[in-house]
Amino acid sequence: MSQGYLETTKDVYREAAENPQVGLCCTTTPIWTLPELHIPKIMLDMNYGCGSTVNPRDLVNSPRVLYVGVGGGMELLQFSYFSRQTDGVIGVDVVDEMLTACANNLKTAEETNAWFSSDYVRLLKGDALNLPVEDNSIDVAAQNCLFNIFSHEDLKQALTEMYRVLKPNGRLVLSDPTCEQEMPLELRNNDRLRALCLSGSLPLNDYIKMITDVGFGTVEIRARRPYRILDPSHYATSELIFIESVEVCAIKDPMPSDGPCVFTGKTAIYYGTEELFNDHNGHVLLQNQPLAICDKTASALQALNRGDVFISESTYFYDGGGCC
Repeated sequence: MSQGYLETTKDVYREAAENPQVGLCCTTTPIWTLPELHIPKIMLDMNYGCGSTVNPRDLVNSPRVLYVGVGGGMELLQFSYFSRQTDGVIGVDVVDEMLTACANNLKTAEETNAWFSSDYVRLLKGDALNLPVEDNSIDVAAQNCLFNIFSHEDLKQALTEMYRVLKPNGRLVLSDPTCEQEMPLELRNNDRLRALCLSGSLPLNDYIKMITDVGFGTVEIRARRPYRILDPSHYATSELIFIESVEVCAIKDPMPSDGPCVFTGKTAIYYGTEELFNDHNGHVLLQNQPLAICDKTASALQALNRGDVFISESTYFYDGGGCC
């Protein structure tokens, strides 16, 4: 694939910075409502994401946060709500006009958020493929509806860069479109559709494998929602193509010897006659008490062929708890 799509992407978001485009991206994820947090309308209008990367569980102890692809600054403001320190949040973007618009929006946010100072956010010109951030310096890194734009090799490089800058046990939070159907080659090679976060969408399992291949030992699927339809009357496809948005947290844990722990929302319930069941592999199931498990553990428990352990299907929602 040529690198022309990267230039097209810059053009699309240069225009979106200078002329806010409501609905350029659309998400069913609710906007966070928190005490004393007031999001300016201009930030809402420039919410160019497909989900949310802000989760209070990730943002304890005044974390240092990196956000790549700043948009209108809404998530930078939300991250600052938890960080509240000078340069506690770093925003990186390759488009000058987006950086300028974001800086102006952050100044506007100061007017209605007494707790907020725009000094909490440091904006940097930079490329997701070569982040201007030092190694092992970030607690939480995030991107929203950006990485799906990249070609396979560029996505691998972007994920590798995020892994590089995170501290040990740091968290990478992502929101991207995914698609289980085969994307027609004409659409996949359409630079503008790729820039609009549509035709670069990968199947979820491929997306997760790329994350774990760069070294992330734990992956949580936090949400999976309907996103877009590409139909034959508007796009070069002979069938309806259904695109979902996914919210994922990848943790820079050491890679287990038997492979990564990927949580897709499976649960184990033991309903035998004993008080508990111990698989002697780190998992203790109390009688009739649900335990969230990773997919690897689900497979191991199913392989035991017990008649008293129920394993649920994936819900594609996992927000902590359980064990691997």
